[in-house]
Amino acid sequence: MRVGILTGGGDCPGTNAVIRAVARKGILNYKFEILGIFEGWKGLLKDGLIRPLQLNDVSGILPRGGTILRTSRTNPFKIDNGVALIKENLKKYKIDALVAIGGEDTLGVAAKLYQDGIRVVGVPKTIDNDVMGTDRTFGFDTALNIATEAIDRVHTTAESHNRVMLVEVMGRHAGWIAIESGIAGGADVILIPEKTTFVSEICNLIKRRHNRGKDFSIVVVAEGAKMKMSPESKDEELVLQDKKLDSFGHVRLGGIAYKLAELIEAGTGYETRVVILGHIQRGGSPTAFDRVLATRFGVHAIDLIYQGQFGNMVALQGTKIVPYPLSSVVSQIKTIDPEMIETAEVFFG
Repeated sequence: MRVGILTGGGDCPGTNAVIRAVARKGILNYKFEILGIFEGWKGLLKDGLIRPLQLNDVSGILPRGGTILRTSRTNPFKIDNGVALIKENLKKYKIDALVAIGGEDTLGVAAKLYQDGIRVVGVPKTIDNDVMGTDRTFGFDTALNIATEAIDRVHTTAESHNRVMLVEVMGRHAGWIAIESGIAGGADVILIPEKTTFVSEICNLIKRRHNRGKDFSIVVVAEGAKMKMSPESKDEELVLQDKKLDSFGHVRLGGIAYKLAELIEAGTGYETRVVILGHIQRGGSPTAFDRVLATRFGVHAIDLIYQGQFGNMVALQGTKIVPYPLSSVVSQIKTIDPEMIETAEVFFG
């Protein structure tokens, strides 16, 4: 059997560990031929982006960040004859099945292609941890540790200068990085997409904290958090870098911390500064947790290929890796449980 493997969407620590595991078990245990498909779904739309992967190609890549297969945010369903081109290239390269590593968009394409007769297994990849069906996605732990360390470092400068410090982290639809790094880093306010932010309430929380003798505050905000000036305000605001849409219909988020900093400084009178972590969160070497989880995902993904359990994604549920239908993965985003929000709010202000 010839198995193709691709990575789509944003780069993510641990992706190479998945590729390594798929290749090693596929080649050594099942005698499969493994083909690397470069630049995500784009690799199945153009010539010259598919090549065999040998054991030497995946040797030493376990601790490397990024993806040796490179990536893109290509949506074949937005391209004329995209699905036909994919089928043509699968036939040309005699690829019998696919392993698609990605987040909601990549897995959404995989689910549609499976419905169109293509044999595919998915692997959940996103630092946002928002893929339904799995307790954790690889890459999240690495991003969480980077964000927590940044918050720890910001504490010392905030205290030294008596400032309010805003730390902006990734999180388009779900605030997993914000809430867990905020709790771990001792943030005084945490803003997430799951709950609308009222600027007036944030200012009151910060002033209450300062009134009881604390002369600095740390605010962690997810890039996808929405703001209102007060509960009485009509419209909530999503801060955009620009209004252009990618091939999956997403706008570029980022910069909410700057807008919020102006409002907090005006509402409290306290000097307010901003730190935006951006792509630092998903760069560099993966943590041990992500290396192990990604390796387990890769091993189980090639097992599903061997067993013929196509149309599934590998998922962590409890301590076990289990198959989870791709059709259920793309039905909704995994958001934060209200209990977690209530836990964080105990420490606000």
